Amino acid sequence: MSAPLPLDHQLCFSLYATSMAINRAYKPQLDALGITYPQYLVLHALWEEDGRTIGAIAERLALESSTVTPLVKRMEAAGLMTRTRNPADERQVQVRLSERGRALREDCGCLGETLVARSGMTLDQLDALNRQVQAMRDALAAAAK
Repeated sequence: MSAPLPLDHQLCFSLYATSMAINRAYKPQLDALGITYPQYLVLHALWEEDGRTIGAIAERLALESSTVTPLVKRMEAAGLMTRTRNPADERQVQVRLSERGRALREDCGCLGETLVARSGMTLDQLDALNRQVQAMRDALAAAAK
C-alpha cells in the first residue's frame, strides 16, 4: 500500500481550498450587501429564472431541499423574496424575488470582477478552468448514478 499523496498534490483538496479562498474574497462585499454566500447562490438561481420552486432551486444548486428551505425563509424575512404555495400543487413552494432581491443583482456584479482581479488570471483562462471543472463535476455525477 502506498502512502497518500501530500494534500497539495490532491485535486480534491486544491478545489476545496480554492472554493474557500473565493468565499473569503467575496465575503467583504457580501457582508456589505447583508447576504451570505449561500444566499447569493439562491439569489443567482432566481436571477436566472424567477419563480422557481424550492425543489428546483435545490436541484440547480446541487443541494437538498431541506438545506434551501431555511435559507429562503431567512431571505424572505429580510425582504429579498416571497414564498407562495403553488395553487396547482400545494406541496410545491414557489419563490419569487422582491424588488429588493432583484435590485441586488446589479450590486453583485462586482463579485466576478473581484475574482478576476485577485486571481491574476485572464477571463479566457478562468473560462477554460471553469469548463474543465464543470466537465469533471458532470462526469463524477454521471458515474454516481
